[in-house]
Amino acid sequence: MGVATAEKADSPVVLDALGTVTAAATATATATVRPHVSGVLQKILFSEGQLVRAGQVLATIDPRAFEMALLQASGNRQRNEAQRDSAKVTLARFRTLLTQDSIARQEVDTQAALVKQLEGTVMTDRAAEGVAKLNLSYTQVTAPIGGRVGLRVVDMGNLVGSGEANGIAVITQLSPIDVEFAVPQDQVPALQARVSEGATLPAVAFDRTRTSSLATGKFAALDNQVDVQTGTVRAKARFADANQALFPSQFVNLRLEIRNIKEAVVVPVTALRHGSTGDFVYVLDAADKTVALRPVTRGQATVDKVQVVTGLQVGEQVITEGADRLKDGAKVTLPADATAPSAGERRRRQPEGAAQ
Repeated sequence: MGVATAEKADSPVVLDALGTVTAAATATATATVRPHVSGVLQKILFSEGQLVRAGQVLATIDPRAFEMALLQASGNRQRNEAQRDSAKVTLARFRTLLTQDSIARQEVDTQAALVKQLEGTVMTDRAAEGVAKLNLSYTQVTAPIGGRVGLRVVDMGNLVGSGEANGIAVITQLSPIDVEFAVPQDQVPALQARVSEGATLPAVAFDRTRTSSLATGKFAALDNQVDVQTGTVRAKARFADANQALFPSQFVNLRLEIRNIKEAVVVPVTALRHGSTGDFVYVLDAADKTVALRPVTRGQATVDKVQVVTGLQVGEQVITEGADRLKDGAKVTLPADATAPSAGERRRRQPEGAAQ
């Protein structure tokens, strides 16, 4: 016969679900690194599986053709700037002559139009020079996001370009990382209420056996519709995952704490019985060693404890083992009573001549 005492304890309200690890912010969390310009791959500056940061140079394309294009664009700009400056000097001279009535106004207007034309040409040259500089910078292929590089699909000497389907490499962001899981539609209102309150809901990711905690995070988002086939709503929890225990597409067991009931009356799960009229417990009367059947209202439950909302007070003792053989008012023998010898047995065991 097992006995336990009702006690006060915090009772967490948790949601257990099977989740799938996904890269955070799907639009930017996985990036295929493609060059912006075409050319021969000159250097590869990363290793497969390496962690890289955003902006880190991963590869170099042969820059010589782009350097020549930049020189050509710069030369065109300088030539046209010189022509523009010369035309401006001539225009200033023509305007002086016009004030002296020594030149026709038509010639002044024609020269002013030539200056504007050359200014437009110089602006076009500057844009072409900027494009050439940009293309030259693109010969340094950089990581668009930070994360882990996948397997390499090209080698040095390969001709690569922006149209490559596989690119140079694929980077997956690992921190932060998300776990997607399903919330039963009956629990959605309680979850939404806590989110509306601005509460931070802690989440823990466990391995497939639920024995080892992989990472801790918090609730991130709830979808806006119910899946009619499963009756669930998709949700997402986010983890910093500094130790990189989570891996994209990995299956994990997620435990989300929705709220925590403070100072709840709890007893072991094995103390709660179920009958035709509802839940009940057997309460022990320590004075006469009898039990009384007590209807109770159960609340939240954990793996080993269950909350008793009504029907039981803190400090009362309940039967946890052997209750199948009991009925209301039955007398019980506790383990301590069964092992302790009676007064007659103690006298019989006492050696002769010993003090009584």
